[in-house]
Amino acid sequence: QVQLAESGGGLVQPGASLRLSCVASGSAVGSSTMGWFRQAPGKERETVAVINSDTTTRHYADGVKGRFTISRDNGRNILYLQLRNLTPEDTAVYYCAATRPYHYSTFPSNYAYWGPGTQVTVSS
Repeated sequence: QVQLAESGGGLVQPGASLRLSCVASGSAVGSSTMGWFRQAPGKERETVAVINSDTTTRHYADGVKGRFTISRDNGRNILYLQLRNLTPEDTAVYYCAATRPYHYSTFPSNYAYWGPGTQVTVSS
């Protein structure tokens, strides 16, 4: 069974940067697609960025392209999300998730394993 744990969230001012990390334990996720998703109050969970198992494919939501970068270290079972030029609209709980092995998807409903989330708040 895969366990995921996010870290790195916090309260920052507009224009700031953050780096989120997600450590996977229990089972290796090297063959899984992994992604970052977020949910703001009163809104549905949305896809932020997704990276496939061998890092050859990355998908970003339109609103974060050019500002966020997803990466992964399969040797250490860690997923990262670098967030730059943050705006108040980026305020949400950010979740890390993984698919079952050998699956690829950009839709949250296709992810089998989820972390508890980390809060990112952007406010002046």
